Amino acid sequence: MNETTHATDDALGAHPGDTSHGAIHGDGDHVDAAHGGHAQGAPLGPVDWAAWGAGLIGIAAGLVVAVCLFLSTAL
Repeated sequence: MNETTHATDDALGAHPGDTSHGAIHGDGDHVDAAHGGHAQGAPLGPVDWAAWGAGLIGIAAGLVVAVCLFLSTAL
């Protein structure tokens, strides 16, 4: 507990009139309207190797530019 939390925050809410999350939505399984009931634990899909490769090439190119800038100002 710190100066921004109180012993009754969980039971009564942090502000007057607040209710707990369980009281509003229920304590059972929560179904997200955008994703349906299968959203928890769903596989992400295959790895896009071309996108990861392009990202790594971009990072490498940025590091080369940074090294060249360092060398040009340090000499």
